[in-house]
Amino acid sequence: AESLNPGEQIFEKIISGMYLGEIVRRVLLKMAVEAEFFGDSVPSKLEKPFILRTPDMSAMHHDSTPDLKVVASKLKDVLEISNTSLKMRKIIVEVCDTVANRAARLSAAGILGILKKIGRDTVKEGDENQKSVIAMDGGLFEHYTKFSIALQNAMDELLGEEASKNMIIELSNDGSGLGAALLAASHSQYATYDES
Repeated sequence: AESLNPGEQIFEKIISGMYLGEIVRRVLLKMAVEAEFFGDSVPSKLEKPFILRTPDMSAMHHDSTPDLKVVASKLKDVLEISNTSLKMRKIIVEVCDTVANRAARLSAAGILGILKKIGRDTVKEGDENQKSVIAMDGGLFEHYTKFSIALQNAMDELLGEEASKNMIIELSNDGSGLGAALLAASHSQYATYDES
């Protein structure tokens, strides 16, 4: 309801980089309201839609410092939440992990649906060496390493060992533009050229 286009692009809103930070914010808000996760009062910034962006979520998820300093810094700078315990920061990393893995698995399910539709979800006899390349575009796949790895793992799991060997996921800059060009070309009506 708080998005730019309520009721539209529902699948995108549960998997795309534009919304994953917002999903984490909503989970943290629910934890704050229902379980007093941040103490007796709900931090006011946590109630502001879209204040937590996916790059912030990614930074917290990738935090490898022993005391999760990046998580503490993001909470303080973005949400104005300070004095968090290490245990709280670890739970927040788990929330980021859960949301990212869910998005990656749902993305993989969508890709598998397309592969099934075009008959590329299995290895057919005689096509053992045929490769399928899935071109991915966008910052989420390019910069959010844990998301990319989770997507690849989910694809391997869904396709099975044999079929996943013949499927490659590659970063493609301007994949949207290339996809549009390929779609337009495949649906073009070419007039036959008559030399006479």
